[in-house]
Formats: sequence, C-alpha cells, structure tokens
Amino acid sequence: MLVIYKIKKRIKEMSIVSENIGLVSNSVFVSCFLCTAAYWSIISMRDTKVLRNIAKITSRFATLSIFVLLTDRWLEFGYFPLSNLYESLLFLSCLLLFVYQVLEYKIQSPVFGGIIMPIVLFITAFAVFKLPLEMQKASALVPALQSNWLMMHVSLMMLSYSLLIVGSSLAILYLVVFLEFEDYVRTMPIRTAAYEKSIRQDLGLKSREEYLNLGLHLIYKEEQDIVLNIRTNFLYNIDSWSFRSISLGFPFLTIGIIAGAVWANEAWGSYWSWDPKETWALITWLNFAAYLHVRLIVGLNGKIPAIIASLGFFVVWICYLGVNFLGQGLHSYGWFV
Repeated sequence: MLVIYKIKKRIKEMSIVSENIGLVSNSVFVSCFLCTAAYWSIISMRDTKVLRNIAKITSRFATLSIFVLLTDRWLEFGYFPLSNLYESLLFLSCLLLFVYQVLEYKIQSPVFGGIIMPIVLFITAFAVFKLPLEMQKASALVPALQSNWLMMHVSLMMLSYSLLIVGSSLAILYLVVFLEFEDYVRTMPIRTAAYEKSIRQDLGLKSREEYLNLGLHLIYKEEQDIVLNIRTNFLYNIDSWSFRSISLGFPFLTIGIIAGAVWANEAWGSYWSWDPKETWALITWLNFAAYLHVRLIVGLNGKIPAIIASLGFFVVWICYLGVNFLGQGLHSYGWFV
C-alpha cells in the first residue's frame, strides 16, 4: 500500500499533461481538423496514399492524446474521468474515434472518417474553445458522484451514445444517397434518350434502327447497370453498418439506463424522477426501440427505418447536451450553466 501511495504521489507531482492541458487540448483539435480535411479531400477530390497517411496518423494521434489525458486524470485524482462536461466530451470523442477506426479497418473506406471526424472536430472545438479553462481542470467529485456506479452508468451511456451517433449518422448518409439514387433512376429514360440523340447526330444516323444495329445502346445500358450496381452495394453496406452500430449501442443504452435507475435509488431514494435527462433518455430508448422493431419485427429496411434512425441522431444530442443547458434537474452538476 505504501508503494502505491508513493507512486500516486509521484504521478501527481509530475503530471505534465495536467499542467499543459491547453497545449494538449489544442493539439487534439488541430489533429482532428487535419484529419477531417484529409478525409474530405479524399472523398471530394482524389484518394491518394499521402492523404490516407495524414488521416491515419492524425486520427491515431488524437485518440492517443485523449486517452493519455483521461488516464492521467484518473491516476492523478483517483476517480474515473467523467465528472464534468469537459471530461465527458473528451471521453465521447475518444469512443467515436475508436469506433470509426474499427469500422474503417473492417471496410477500408474513407466514408466513415468523412462522416465521423467532423462530429469529433465539433466536439473537441466546443470543449477546447467554448468551455472556460477553469472548467477544463479536474476538481473534487461532488457527493452525488462519489459512487462506484459512476464508472458503470456513465461509461455505458457514453458508449451507447457513441455507437448510436455513428449508426444514426450513417442513416442520414443513407437517406441523402438514397434520395440522389432515386432521382438518378427516375431520370434514366431521359438520359438514355439524350444519349441516343447525341450519338445519332454525331454519326449522322437517320433512323433509330441504324442506331440499334450498331449496338451502342447495349454499351450504354451496361455502363448504367455498373453504376446502379455500385450505388446499390454502397447503400446496402451503409444500411448494414448503421443497423449493426445501432443494434450494438441499444443494449448498452438499456443497461446504462437500468444502472442509472439503481444508482438514483441509492442516491435520491427513487428509481425514476422524470428528470429532464431521464425523460430524454427514455425518448432516446423508445426512438431506437422503434427502429429495431421496424427492422426486426416488421421486416422493413431502407428508407423508413433510416428516417427513424436519422431522427435518433438529434434525439441523442438533445439527451446528451441539450437538456443540460437548461441548468435544471438532478443531472445539471458539472455542466456549462
């Protein structure tokens, strides 16, 4: 025990990370910004090995920096670093970075980074530039948080938020691509007619029979089929990974809410108080329960479940951040107002 005490004391005296919290936070933001720019450049312009390496290195650096910062706080102050908004935002960012890197490793597609990294960039920018420096510093736990339930309840909720945010973000992407795909399919006859007219003018063909005899319409149709196949597979993969992320996040959300209810009963003498945070947690649970019901029980997939999941993206953010800006309820401690 004496050795452990000396180690903790030494860590506290030599905590370089805590002393340079501004530098660490800014480096995380810069890394996320460069990573986001790299992914958007890959998606919108050209996929190069240099941009891939920049995205990979900066995302790994941001993940490692956040992990070291949170671990340093854990060792220095002796409690799991989820006691205030700053720590909560960094923890969520770290989870999102980890989830996206797993997805990218599985699929080898820059799409996940192009979607998730802007969210992480927004979170880190808010944590670094919006929150006062005093709030970014660790402090003693308030009595309500001095419980072993802190790690279980809050970490499970944050893990569920990260997975649900990823899944619902992919659902939004699915809707955008699906609407564009619908328009593409709807205008196919128009483009086919325009192509035929252009070819007949260029080659001086007087009748449609001459055009058909050349077989150029078959080449054009084959090209269209290739495009349709690529877009269909892309939509299928996005929908599949959205479903997997939400299916994994929903059990964590359920267990996290149950753990919170048990903790609430120990701390406040009631399992459920209809606190704004509790109410929106229930709304979040119902939203994604409806999504899974439509997918698994009703058997629908595609546009309708994606709309429900997309709505869940905003519900999660209201539950996580929105209600806390009211400064009301039992969950308002450690937050911005």
